[in-house]
Amino acid sequence: MKKIFKLFFLLVALQTTAQVGLGTVVVDDSAILEVFSEDQGVLLPRLTTVERNALSSPAYGLIIYNSDTNTLEHNRGTAGAPIWDMINTESASSSYISQSAKYSNTDVSTNVNTATAIDLPVFGIEEWNDNTSLFLVTANSLQVTEGGRYKINVNVSVDSNSSSNRKAPEIYITVDDVRIGSYASTGYIRRNSGHEESSLHLNEVINVTANAIVKVQIVQAGNTNTAVLRSVGSTNFYIEKAN
Repeated sequence: MKKIFKLFFLLVALQTTAQVGLGTVVVDDSAILEVFSEDQGVLLPRLTTVERNALSSPAYGLIIYNSDTNTLEHNRGTAGAPIWDMINTESASSSYISQSAKYSNTDVSTNVNTATAIDLPVFGIEEWNDNTSLFLVTANSLQVTEGGRYKINVNVSVDSNSSSNRKAPEIYITVDDVRIGSYASTGYIRRNSGHEESSLHLNEVINVTANAIVKVQIVQAGNTNTAVLRSVGSTNFYIEKAN
């Protein structure tokens, strides 16, 4: 009964004043709500990632506690297209170290030996994703929502798929569409005496800011002839939070 009366008086206060104090009658002029206690905290709704993703039209700025990742998150997107970002703290950041994700290809028809670089179609199969709030995949790119250093390993298997000979695609990593790090340029295909396939391998450690977009670009480095990814699952992308 006491809780009912407290709720009633709170609702009355909300109707009669622009400011509300819980545990205090003096509310700071800049606050619409001030909560005061010397022995208790504020407990926000605790949702799993699945429960969070099932929210109907979550408001811009909505805050929840993700019980899967043990972090506070807020929606920086729209109600129709929410984007959940961790509210960055040092303790939450350290909990992400060594979390990783791995993806592999389903695409075996796109020409990957083109004069203009394209995004490597590697995000077809999710092998695993330790933290879907940290690693967000859209089309052929991956967003990391927390800044820091990340280990990246890319393995690309290339097949000739063409009657014309000689081709040599190469790969490199971009962050926010700017190339960083080294090239992998070992994919020369002679298409003679059974030399139909080759591979590209790239290992990098990159330092990025929060919400960076990471891609692997693949481009023609030699002759203009068609090449494709060799088979489903033969090309993969691995990323791990280093610090």
